[in-house]
Amino acid sequence: MENACVNDKTAAVPLIVKRLGRMAYEAVFQKMREFTVCRNRQTPDEIWVVEHEPVFTLGQAADMSHILNAHQLPVVQTDRGGEVTYHGPGQAVVYPLIDLRRRFKDKLLVRELVFRIEAAIIDVLASHNIIGERRAGAPGIYIPQLPEYGIHQGAKIAALGLKVKSNGTVYHGMALNVAMDLEPFTWIDPCGYAGLSVTDMKSLGIDCCLEDIQSELVDALATRLDLTREQ
Repeated sequence: MENACVNDKTAAVPLIVKRLGRMAYEAVFQKMREFTVCRNRQTPDEIWVVEHEPVFTLGQAADMSHILNAHQLPVVQTDRGGEVTYHGPGQAVVYPLIDLRRRFKDKLLVRELVFRIEAAIIDVLASHNIIGERRAGAPGIYIPQLPEYGIHQGAKIAALGLKVKSNGTVYHGMALNVAMDLEPFTWIDPCGYAGLSVTDMKSLGIDCCLEDIQSELVDALATRLDLTREQ
């Protein structure tokens, strides 16, 4: 059901950040959809920060053949864009639940939104002396083909998938691999690419606290999207 309240007069509203701790993916997915259906043009935008229990999620373009062996982990069909990915402990997952038209003055600038979210991830990686780069036609952030990255050259370190509704509301978001068990990524074709290497910040020599990276992502995202946080 689409939110019918798209003609309400908009107002400057603060951003609310919610830290959900560790939760099963399906519960958060349901809450995101409920929030989006119930919101109107005066509803404050929110950023949800969460760490998920192990799960494989399928985007709208997903092919089940890209799950090579689920090893009894849950597999959840979602309404986000993209293919199959893995979420698990040690991954910083950030969901921007925003009114895109309000933020971009009634324009549905989805590509601009994706660019800014990716830029926020690149900013956080750069603050830890990691170079992150985009790859044409493959949303997310990758490690460049540079000798100093050794076996991690070309590996994916962050995933991105969004749902943009016709009224401009957005949910789902991004996931940055901080310090994970990366083996489950070998049980799938990540993002539909057979043999795609996946890495995390720990594998690149960065020993950092997940909560710190979560906070850095929220700050970078708020800056890149020009969001004013609630005081």
